[in-house]
Amino acid sequence: MDREKFQKVFSSQGLVVLPVIHVLDNDQATKNAGLAMDAGCPGIFLINHDFDYPQFLPIIRHVRQQFPDLWIGVNFLAVTGKTAFPILADLQKEGIRVDAYWADDARVDERRGEDAQDEATEIQAIKRQCGWDGLYFGGTAFKKQRDVDPADHATSARLACGLMDVVTTSGIATGHSADLDKITTFRKACGTTPLALASGITPENVSDYLPHVDCVLVSTGINIKEDFYNIDPARLAKLMEFTKTGDNT
Repeated sequence: MDREKFQKVFSSQGLVVLPVIHVLDNDQATKNAGLAMDAGCPGIFLINHDFDYPQFLPIIRHVRQQFPDLWIGVNFLAVTGKTAFPILADLQKEGIRVDAYWADDARVDERRGEDAQDEATEIQAIKRQCGWDGLYFGGTAFKKQRDVDPADHATSARLACGLMDVVTTSGIATGHSADLDKITTFRKACGTTPLALASGITPENVSDYLPHVDCVLVSTGINIKEDFYNIDPARLAKLMEFTKTGDNT
């Protein structure tokens, strides 16, 4: 996928803002999805921080049924596409569309050559074989995974481009902004491949990253203060202004 095609998915010519909802139950997930829609967000991600993914699946079904036309991505915490893609394919067969999967770790290994990305290549093959047709946001040099030397960031990003739809990176932890040098390095190495940033974005700092990323996956930066689970509509509205006035070309 290239950047132009990615923007067409969301009917966007600028930054794509995808709120990340840390789900608790049907009502909380539905409420926050509705807030994202009301703010004009083109989609959301749902993630299961508080329970294992089997308990998450009924909530995904519920949110999809409540919002049949909403672009919905999911993240099964600490689960690679190897496990997730067949599950998403089964949901697809039962009529529950999931538009994207975000994996914290796409298993790209910058210490090995392009032809030796065995785990990442296997994940890519499983996606093709199982028939799930959503977008793959693959965590690369991502928070809480194996440390990657900053000198190898360009190599990580370059390798990732051929193994996923959207290269996805982060700062050092949830709520921590990413080092700008890292993001500019990723942008250059990714070329025409879309780049998403998945930590530390706020209405106050998004302008720093706007020239370099196509998409932000954002939670703590738009949530109610000291509330891990619920969106603050005013903060989200402030962030969304950058999709209208910002320039990430």
